[in-house]
Amino acid sequence: MKKYILFDNDGVLVHTEPLYYEANKIILKKELNLDLEFEYYMNIMSKGGSAFELAFSNGVSKSVVEACRTKRDSLYQELITTKDIAIKDVKTVLKELAKKYKMAIVTTSRRVDFELIHKNRGIVDFMDFVLCEEDYERAKPYPDPYLKALEIFGARAEDAVVVEDSNRGLVAAKSANIDCIVVENEFTLTQDFSQADFYIKRFDELLKIL
Repeated sequence: MKKYILFDNDGVLVHTEPLYYEANKIILKKELNLDLEFEYYMNIMSKGGSAFELAFSNGVSKSVVEACRTKRDSLYQELITTKDIAIKDVKTVLKELAKKYKMAIVTTSRRVDFELIHKNRGIVDFMDFVLCEEDYERAKPYPDPYLKALEIFGARAEDAVVVEDSNRGLVAAKSANIDCIVVENEFTLTQDFSQADFYIKRFDELLKIL
């Protein structure tokens, strides 16, 4: 019997992943005239890397990349506060799950971005805590974020389940010996989810298996 649910954020609770790609793509093209191809981006991200690896591989200096990164962050924040990022039925499902489980969000987002995304959204109200990239040493696909969440809950791995949408998150969960449910996301559709314990098409299908 599971007691704890650990949710990824981007792509699971909110539809933000395409916007992050868009922000990286726009800035790399505008500032450095570099084309960030989707397949390249997905390969880098699945390994826990940065889109700016494209800049470094083209000889761009660290100082220039940092300036571009700042512009990317500003553009991303503009996008997440002006675009519709809601995913259907998320709050309804969380309300039901909260009756039986303790829940947390474990994300690779920066805390400042996370708070912008969730301002007045009501999703965090169902959570015991949130872990952002500042809260652990190594990001997904390392197990550190999920191990940290288990530690906070005082939980055993076998008592928890992770809900993810990316291979990077799936690998992190399995490396922490936690069962993982993958929710289909068009943005990550081509990634390898063969290790997933369950694969569902919609977020509301969680109610059928939990």
